[in-house]
Amino acid sequence: MEAFMTVPEARRTVQAYVGAWNEPDEARRRWLFEQSWTEDGTYTDPSVHIEGREALVRHSRKFAERWPRAEIVLTSGVDQHHRMVCFSWRVVAPDGRTLREGIDFGELAEDGRLQRVVGFFGPLPKPG
Repeated sequence: MEAFMTVPEARRTVQAYVGAWNEPDEARRRWLFEQSWTEDGTYTDPSVHIEGREALVRHSRKFAERWPRAEIVLTSGVDQHHRMVCFSWRVVAPDGRTLREGIDFGELAEDGRLQRVVGFFGPLPKPG
């Protein structure tokens, strides 16, 4: 079976996606989402379920308003198999404090862009 995407290709998609969240300029943020996210993609985390790229662009603006000058940084590499990706991240305040951390699982469309992301906040719970 031939590989769908290489790990470097999946990594570039995820980096563009994360870069969009960090981009203060809305036109540039929209462009990054166009490169990394399908028009009808879905995003789900503990606080929201979003359908469509335009809704994600609007939601990402709320992130910037909630935590001005904060940045999402990847805290892992991008794991990829079949059409799935997984990566961990944290939101870093301008003073270096971690505001939130989590892990995202994504599904890639045929064209290599994300069509679905499901995110979880915080470290994984301890067993028991």
